[in-house]
Amino acid sequence: MSMNFIKRIPTSDDLIDQIPLPIHIKKIKENRDQDIKNIFKNKDKRFILIIGPCSADNEDSVCEYIGKLAVVQEKVKDSILIIPRIYTNKPRTTGEGYKGMAHQPDPSKKPDLFEGIKAIRRMHLRSLCEFHMPAADEMLYPENYTYLSDVLGYIAIGARSVENQQHRLTVSGVDIPVGMKNPTGGDLSVMLNSIIAAQQAHTFTYTGWEVETTGNPLTHAILRGAVDSYGRNLPNYHYEDLIRITKEYEKLQLLNASIIVDTNHANSMKCYSEQPRIAREVLMSRKYDDLLKKMIKGLMIESYLEEGRQGIGENIYGKSITDACLGWESTEKLIYYIAENV
Repeated sequence: MSMNFIKRIPTSDDLIDQIPLPIHIKKIKENRDQDIKNIFKNKDKRFILIIGPCSADNEDSVCEYIGKLAVVQEKVKDSILIIPRIYTNKPRTTGEGYKGMAHQPDPSKKPDLFEGIKAIRRMHLRSLCEFHMPAADEMLYPENYTYLSDVLGYIAIGARSVENQQHRLTVSGVDIPVGMKNPTGGDLSVMLNSIIAAQQAHTFTYTGWEVETTGNPLTHAILRGAVDSYGRNLPNYHYEDLIRITKEYEKLQLLNASIIVDTNHANSMKCYSEQPRIAREVLMSRKYDDLLKKMIKGLMIESYLEEGRQGIGENIYGKSITDACLGWESTEKLIYYIAENV
């Protein structure tokens, strides 16, 4: 056998017992969850901003960043609801490179999934306990959801995972909003089929159990641009793109039809500094068309304390070691602009 079994990972029940969600924070989490859900249900007109580092590589710098977001959130609370990104798993196209804190709690050391699963729960808990902000994470590994099910406020399914059956079935049993990204090739029918699947009830095997789900009515679309067969980036945030997808989406008559626009990745041509311009264009399109205003519920933005990116080992505090991000100064200005123009 070609697998070396290193050590047994604690079960989600064991880990939650070791690192519990404090009772007094549970009510705060419930209230925040309801606020987020109400936006997707068209019961709250505020705009959602899912914002933060490409990957959460250091607990202290991530939480310092979230602390800054919390201060700004209070100032824009009437128009924007901020969901911080704490992305603890990083998909790698070739399988090489940093795979996120769940794999390597310390990026300069070897992988340690036993400590990684503890580290990501502690970081999500810290965001909740210190700043009362349940965060977003990417469901790269469906089994990991059980370790964070009581602390997450939002989940994204990435462009490489959106066609995967286990992801779709798992999302059908999640009770918070989940965004399905369009695949890297850009086929919107794949994303829409994924939403259809996740909104239905299913029976399947999960973490050693036969489970039944009721479907997740808050599953929705995330537009992140595409890459063609020649490796060229193809944005899908322009007015014509948005009109096309909203009309196709509306024809399906799915529950709580909603769209989040990702301002980075293929939409920005992987140029992080284009994110503010893209955000402004999406807001302008949204003002111009009533259907867009109704369906585009928010933006996803990659941002950190320091702008750009660095290599592992450079040790610049608060600077991304994966995709390049906006710095805090640009981020703060952008949030205030969004608040004034939604």
